[in-house]
Amino acid sequence: MKGEPIPGSNAWLAQIQEDIVDPLRPIIDPHHHLWTNTFGHDYLLEDLWADTNSGHNILKTVYVECRAFYRQQGPEHLQPVGETEAVRDFAERSRNGRPRQATIAGIVAHADLRLGATPEILDDLLREHQEASGGLLRGIRHSGAHDKQPEQLLITGRAPSYLYGKEEFRAGLRLLPHYGLTYDAWHFHHQNEDFCELARAVPETTMVLDHFGTPLGVGIYSGRQDDIFQHWKKDIIELAKCENVVMKLGGLAMPDNGFGWDKAARPPGSDEFVTAQRHYYEHVLEHFGAQRCMFESNFPVDRLSLSYHVLWNGFKKMVAGCSESEKQALFHDTAARIYRL
Repeated sequence: MKGEPIPGSNAWLAQIQEDIVDPLRPIIDPHHHLWTNTFGHDYLLEDLWADTNSGHNILKTVYVECRAFYRQQGPEHLQPVGETEAVRDFAERSRNGRPRQATIAGIVAHADLRLGATPEILDDLLREHQEASGGLLRGIRHSGAHDKQPEQLLITGRAPSYLYGKEEFRAGLRLLPHYGLTYDAWHFHHQNEDFCELARAVPETTMVLDHFGTPLGVGIYSGRQDDIFQHWKKDIIELAKCENVVMKLGGLAMPDNGFGWDKAARPPGSDEFVTAQRHYYEHVLEHFGAQRCMFESNFPVDRLSLSYHVLWNGFKKMVAGCSESEKQALFHDTAARIYRL
């Protein structure tokens, strides 16, 4: 109705305010973005700080590529370096910023890993990223997300079908350990088997699976969440056997996941969030263990559905029964180890 807050806006998110659970716990947020004019708004360093300073003890963050700030000129394969250059500048500002503000401590950049077919070109790109990052480059993300009906999704994915099976892509993936880099993977739930095959084929590369493998719940997937969850559970059990795979726990509040919060009059509180999604988190933790898992915000994408302080309250409530060492791993130590922070 006219006059009601727009979902995802500051006014809409402000309708839910909660006391902070376990406010002193040190946290690394290993997955966020910065951008201009995406989903109708900017999200830059001050916006990130407004979220990370909303009550939880966020010490450091890792920026993950989102095809922002690209160079507009020069060789096409080097254009993603513009994103790394921009984020390096944001990171420098974050280090010199106001006290108690989170520091951008790592960058996961984009590279077309199909350039592994011409390793000298991929080498050129990776070295450019390293130099441009000012020592912050920690990994590469070349998303494999592909769906047969992308028009039904808010975030469609750009990958060709079966990218993970292409030998030139795998050749590029095999080069990453030589640069001390991890691989961040993002795809949809129906691609988890392909990703498992990839992880087995390239065991020397540490692979971080973003957003639980993105179970979809809109379009042709609407109303099928229970069936998708049962299949997804089996995929997770197989993935857990791949010792080179690490899981990011988060990113399930994207509109494409189908929980509908992005269309509601009010965002969810942490209890509603936990009730709706606990079974995903518990299943992954059962099979991967805390030492191979890290909580992530995926902001500002998940900001379309709920606020930052509510999200992290939910994470803390989900693992209230875990040991202190498990909590330390989930909120801080796994991210610190994998991204060398």
